[in-house]
Amino acid sequence: MPKRILQGIVVSDAQNKTVVVRVERRVMHPVYKKFVTRSKKYAAHDEDNIFHAGDAVAIEECRPISKRKTWIVLGEATGVAPGLARRRARSAAGEADAEAAATEVGSAA
Repeated sequence: MPKRILQGIVVSDAQNKTVVVRVERRVMHPVYKKFVTRSKKYAAHDEDNIFHAGDAVAIEECRPISKRKTWIVLGEATGVAPGLARRRARSAAGEADAEAAATEVGSAA
């Protein structure tokens, strides 16, 4: 049986060699027929403590490593949470605009 591979966002990296990854999926509500977002958190093994909160990663099912940890981090994921990527780009652009405005105000005085 093939191993499952999921993609999600790291929400916690406080533990040694472990990250907590939130995986979101969209399902249709049985009564209202609207799509709702459901999420689940998985503890995944990160041998070198590379990944930190906010990183998009791919995780793969593996043998049990501990009581809760049965997933390993494969690496950076591409195409995960496009909304999050857009938000990051907008916030970075907003910070750059704010810095440019601050330098203009400083040079005008």
